[in-house]
Amino acid sequence: MFHIKIEEILKKDIDAVFNMLAAHGNYGNFRGVKDAQLLEEGVSEKNGEGALRYIDLGMVRFEERIVKFERPFRIDYLIEKTSPLPFEHDLGSICLSECAEGTKVTWTSIGRVSVPLLGRLFLDRKFETQAARGFRSVLKQIETAEMEVQ
Repeated sequence: MFHIKIEEILKKDIDAVFNMLAAHGNYGNFRGVKDAQLLEEGVSEKNGEGALRYIDLGMVRFEERIVKFERPFRIDYLIEKTSPLPFEHDLGSICLSECAEGTKVTWTSIGRVSVPLLGRLFLDRKFETQAARGFRSVLKQIETAEMEVQ
């Protein structure tokens, strides 16, 4: 099982951070992301609850469904489909709160790589390390970016 939890404080306004994380079109601007597409729009907002996003990281591709969308404080998602390795995803959550320095972000992802034996012994830990590094990279890029929300 992998259990990723990172906490970072970004010197950026909570609305700006939330908007960059919520908009699928921004993901293509992040280093390491080859492609990002909106496969299905959300119920009340294009990128909101119910939205299905496709993200290609090169070595891993996945589709994630937005299951909770509370502007500007929370985005929860579940990975529904992955390739080339199968995943079982229990929780993905990005929680934001305002703080004196800017915005505190807590990003959590829990699940497992569904490959017998190898998943539990090796792949879960490898994914946990790589994903935590990737989450931190995205947050650092958001903090330093002058990106326009797409």
